[in-house]
Amino acid sequence: MVNNITRFLDAKKVKYTAFETPAEKLGALETAQFLSLPPEQVFKTIVVTRAKPGKYILAVIPGPHHLDLKALAAALGEKKVNLPTEREAELLTGLQAGGISPLALINKGFQVVIDSAAQGFAEIHVSGGQRGLNICLPVKDLAALTNARFAAISNHES
Repeated sequence: MVNNITRFLDAKKVKYTAFETPAEKLGALETAQFLSLPPEQVFKTIVVTRAKPGKYILAVIPGPHHLDLKALAAALGEKKVNLPTEREAELLTGLQAGGISPLALINKGFQVVIDSAAQGFAEIHVSGGQRGLNICLPVKDLAALTNARFAAISNHES
């Protein structure tokens, strides 16, 4: 499956592997199950808004984790950050939920924060920018391409 993201990664000479998944909306845990991967290695992208106007945030966290809004706000020096509805997230990004990817939103004015758990892996899986496409790439390349910072921004679901 080829799309703007795979063409972009090819142009940047980034090594990646693309996986096709069912086209319906799959969460990170379903994607991990479908691809027989450890769920902690499949990351989901969550759109977050600031209390004051500013760049929107993309929080990239492990599939089995919950986003910790307080930790994210603290990492960014913000008093408060908010979760928009799924519909608002789709409107803000122009992407369908289940296909929101930091790679699809490069140079679109989003600030990317990747959970520090990603640094425990050489490669992680993220959405390929559309439902049905999953991309596995080196963590350092994802961080460099998206100008991301790392922070402890999630908690494991209990």
